[in-house]
Amino acid sequence: MEKESFTIHDLPRFERPRERLSRLGPDALSGPELLALVIGRGVAGKSALTIGQELISRFGNVQGVSEATIEELSTIKGVGSAKAVQLKASFELGKRQWLEAEKPYSGDIRNPADVAKAVRATIKDKAKEHFKLILLNTRNRVTGIFTVSIGTLNASLVHPREVFRMAIQHAASSVVLAHNHPSGDPEPSDDDIALTRRLCESGRLLGIEVIDHIVVAGDAFVSFKARGIL
Repeated sequence: MEKESFTIHDLPRFERPRERLSRLGPDALSGPELLALVIGRGVAGKSALTIGQELISRFGNVQGVSEATIEELSTIKGVGSAKAVQLKASFELGKRQWLEAEKPYSGDIRNPADVAKAVRATIKDKAKEHFKLILLNTRNRVTGIFTVSIGTLNASLVHPREVFRMAIQHAASSVVLAHNHPSGDPEPSDDDIALTRRLCESGRLLGIEVIDHIVVAGDAFVSFKARGIL
C-alpha cells in the first residue's frame, strides 16, 4: 500500500495536536485534531488526523460525528468498532458534563427565559425537531417534562390527545410547549403557529391553559406569548 504523503509525524513536534493542546489548551484545536486525539493511532497509509478529517467530511461537522451510530462510524477506514466505541464514549462524557452543568430545571416558570432554561440542554443541538411538554402545577412549578414527538412539527405528529393525556394523567394545572429548530433559526414557522393555536383551543376546552410555546435554536429562543401569537 502506498504510504500516505502526509502524517502527524511530518509536522514539527510543537505543531502536533497533542503538543498544541498541552501548550495552548483544547480550544486551540480544530475538530479533526480533537478527533485524532480520541482516535489515538492511525492505520497503514492513514494518520489519525486524516481519519479525523474524513469523519468531519463524511458527517458534516462535530455534531454530525457525535450523532453517528457505531456502525456508521465504523465504515470509515481506520476507525473500526473499538475506536467507534471510544468516540461514542467521549461524546457521551461531554454530553453528561453539559447536562450536569445545565441541571434539569425544577423551579418556577416565571418568564420565557425560564422555559428555555428548562429544556435547552436536552434539545438545543438535536438534528431533528424535538417537541417537549412542560407540566406545571397551580404555583407554576415544573412537575414534569416529556418528549411528545421527534421529527418535523406538524398536526399529524403532535395530536392534542397525546399532549393533554399526559397533562391529565399528571394532574397538571397548565402546560408550556417547547421545541427546537435544528436550522439554527428560532423564528416560528406557519406549521408551528397553526399547531400551537390548535393546542391552545384544545386546552381551553379541557380547562388546561397553554401558557406559552418556546422555540429554541442554539442559545436563542422565541416566545409565542411575547410575540402575541397566543
